[in-house]
Amino acid sequence: MPAGKIMIVRHAEKPTDPGATPEIGGVAADGQQNPEELIVRGWQRSGGLARLFAPRDGHFVDPRLATPHTIFASKVGHHSASLRAQHTVLELAKVLGLTLNTEYKKDDFAEMTSAAMGTSGVVLVAWEHQDIPSIGNQIVGNSTTVPQSWPGSRFDIVWVFDAHSSGWMFTQVPQLLLSGDSATPIAD
Repeated sequence: MPAGKIMIVRHAEKPTDPGATPEIGGVAADGQQNPEELIVRGWQRSGGLARLFAPRDGHFVDPRLATPHTIFASKVGHHSASLRAQHTVLELAKVLGLTLNTEYKKDDFAEMTSAAMGTSGVVLVAWEHQDIPSIGNQIVGNSTTVPQSWPGSRFDIVWVFDAHSSGWMFTQVPQLLLSGDSATPIAD
């Protein structure tokens, strides 16, 4: 049975993003500096995502969200040592007792998307923002439904794809987890 819902988030904040403190850079969970890691704000977002997708009381802040059964995050590879996508959803995976699917490198997003679409239940994907529009295009089967670029400054939105008999319905849900998060969807 194929996926009924696919949700996509961009990996959380990194050292080169607006608001990052360059002299600090990324930091691993053990406190060691690492340029391939999230910044402190990114780790805060990771924790917030755990409760956004797995609320303690079972009541979602937005009815379009759901608790994932499977979570995909890009694999560390030869051309990218980034752990950001994995660590963005690591706390959620721990809360849910899930193992992250990290089989696909960031350039293998087309294969990952096919796998996600073929996975039953609710799927969450954490990926690099440049590829998310292409992932969305593959899900809906066209290049007109989703915005064709994801702004480099946006970490605060969830793209939601719901399967229907006539295809996939696309919506955007603002995360509103941290100060400065925007309630405005991404537009072309």
